[in-house]
Amino acid sequence: MKNAQSQDLTPKYSNEFLSIGVGARALGMGGAQVSAARDVTSAYWNPAGLMGVQHKYEGMLMHAEYFAGIAQYDYLAFTTPLKGESQIAVSLIRFGVDDIPDTRFLYDANGALNYNNIQFFNAADYALLLTYARDISDHFKVGANAKVIHRNVGKFASAWGFGLDLGGIYVKEKLTVGLMLRDITTTFNAWAHNAELVRDIYSQTNNEIPVNSVEITLPRAISSVTYSFGLGENFSLLTALDLDMTFDGERNTLISTSTLSVDPKFGLELGFKKTAFLRGGMSNFQYIKDFQGKESLNMMPSAGLGIFINEKIQIDYALSDIGNVSDTPYSHIFSVKVSLEKLEEDFRKFKGWTK
Repeated sequence: MKNAQSQDLTPKYSNEFLSIGVGARALGMGGAQVSAARDVTSAYWNPAGLMGVQHKYEGMLMHAEYFAGIAQYDYLAFTTPLKGESQIAVSLIRFGVDDIPDTRFLYDANGALNYNNIQFFNAADYALLLTYARDISDHFKVGANAKVIHRNVGKFASAWGFGLDLGGIYVKEKLTVGLMLRDITTTFNAWAHNAELVRDIYSQTNNEIPVNSVEITLPRAISSVTYSFGLGENFSLLTALDLDMTFDGERNTLISTSTLSVDPKFGLELGFKKTAFLRGGMSNFQYIKDFQGKESLNMMPSAGLGIFINEKIQIDYALSDIGNVSDTPYSHIFSVKVSLEKLEEDFRKFKGWTK
């Protein structure tokens, strides 16, 4: 049995559910959003982008299923301005697997198989984001997230975590440059285990008895650039590139070292009269070896559609693969954005963006 002191306090992929992304528009563009998001989803991608919201009230609801419906992913968010210079938002994310069978009591006291003894539990990760954004000038916008994380594995284990994100954006006509610093102070996750529930099973199978521990999520930085083009009177093209940089050890990414791993994300959005959008993206570049040991570069493709039903409602859809690294089917992602009470032209003290 390992000593608790030997456990890695800074594991790779800690709180990785917060790296999936939110909003069908974003996921259809491969997650290249740190400088492209200007709506309520900015609270997640880059809080500074909230200063591009053009309505007094804006909310979004998203649902997605992964691994053939085994995992459920849900997102709910709302934003409103405080004054012309600032914006606040609240976001809730849940990623979970429900109805997991607990077979510890499958055999009764007499050793007979009894399926009625099977109980069910869920394993879920939650994140609550409280966001504040502010205009500094026509060109500079900043924002921050305070986030609360809760993770549970039925009655067996649970964790609470707290962290802070910082974001900034520079806007110059059709060019936008963004920087997002996630878990800037590191995010602490304190795990509590109910070891008595699994002690007998773990002992019989020679597994390590879980102990209470602390897991630390190291900072990551995402730099981003977006440029928009006008294609005649009716069409527009938005191009985006994000560089997701992690510092928690060598990962299987396009650029990978022992201290820094870089995962690029590319996104395109073709718009028609600002009412219909066609999107595509590429991300999650990985080197994969086949059974013969031959290595090849794989990626996660994505595509999507967006339609403004009217001034108040926008519906987005994305089709995303886990990547060629697995045989899981494509995931269908839907999100609905509701925007109410368009702001007056002179509401914002500083400008910079025009929809």
